[in-house]
Amino acid sequence: MQESTVTLKGQTTLPRDVRAALGLKSGDKVRYVVMNGEVRLMKARPVAELEGLLARPGQTPVSLEEMDDAIAAGASDRVRPGR
Repeated sequence: MQESTVTLKGQTTLPRDVRAALGLKSGDKVRYVVMNGEVRLMKARPVAELEGLLARPGQTPVSLEEMDDAIAAGASDRVRPGR
């Protein structure tokens, strides 16, 4: 288990093993996710790195227009007359 000390300014130094595990270099950004009294620390990734993250082999991509049409169709299915 790794630990570090928090300064009066709320700063801390990430231990070397933590930086290595996350692949952090000087200038990288980190994100904090707080859930149920615990904090998860992760390396922030630029949006450009997310390209293809949800790709599924054999499934053709859909256009933005197709997505908009599907959202509109789903929304109109939920609208009830008289409301």
